[in-house]
Amino acid sequence: MIRLKNKLLPGFFSFLILIFLASCSTAPKNPEEINLLKFQAEDGIEAANKEAAKGNFEIALSLLTGFRRNAILTDDSSLIIRTNLARGNILFSMNRIAEAYGDWEQALKEAHHYGNPELLAVSKIFKARGDLISGRASARSVLDEVTKESANIKEGRAYIAFSWQVIALANSSLGFFDEAEKSVRNSLAIHEKDKVLENASYDWYIIASIRSLAGNYDSSLQAIEASIALDRRIENSWGIASSYRAMGDILRKAGRNDEAKEAYERAKAIYSAMGNEQEVAQINKRLMLD
Repeated sequence: MIRLKNKLLPGFFSFLILIFLASCSTAPKNPEEINLLKFQAEDGIEAANKEAAKGNFEIALSLLTGFRRNAILTDDSSLIIRTNLARGNILFSMNRIAEAYGDWEQALKEAHHYGNPELLAVSKIFKARGDLISGRASARSVLDEVTKESANIKEGRAYIAFSWQVIALANSSLGFFDEAEKSVRNSLAIHEKDKVLENASYDWYIIASIRSLAGNYDSSLQAIEASIALDRRIENSWGIASSYRAMGDILRKAGRNDEAKEAYERAKAIYSAMGNEQEVAQINKRLMLD
């Protein structure tokens, strides 16, 4: 699922091409070359995560595959773990579940070998999120595990925010809606402070879901509008379309079917412009129910 218009940083895609040309032919030969590959992998993880947040899963996966190779070439356990975790999340979003778990298990194995408590905790939390969404583990067990493991994350602000999101999802599944929103607002505070707007948008999306499940439809719509506003700022078409689809779901639950249809049609138009026929088909199924 790839958007037609990629929003990589100016000149960054050309830089990535140079990286792959430089790093795919031979193994690193000296400390300077090793350090360069590590630096490239560090930058690459962040760039790939941004692409994934915009729905550019194939691009993100391709980038991470290349940068994981750099991590392996330099024998950098930290980078091996983090590229595997990020790849797992993207594969999970693409519904390639077995492959996702394979990458998470590799991250866990490397984290045990590496002996870093923070990265071991993060690896467990990534897998726990997959277990929660796929139904492999109960919300209660995931909440207990993530609450425990998140205490071991001392420095990685992005991972702390991610942990709060998983805690929020588990609390929401258990019907603890107030606690769920408090949790995701902790994630939102980190993303807003660090100006990671694509992730802040997703925080608002989660808040909208929590409020909708609690039956607070008006406040849920306010949250989804906040998500859309952030995605417009960063020109995230995938996020905007996803939020309009969610808006349609909320409006339908509220019995406002005509408005729900308008929201679905808007989401469909964006997905169509992106060339994403799979999502268009999902919207059409919703429209057939009206």
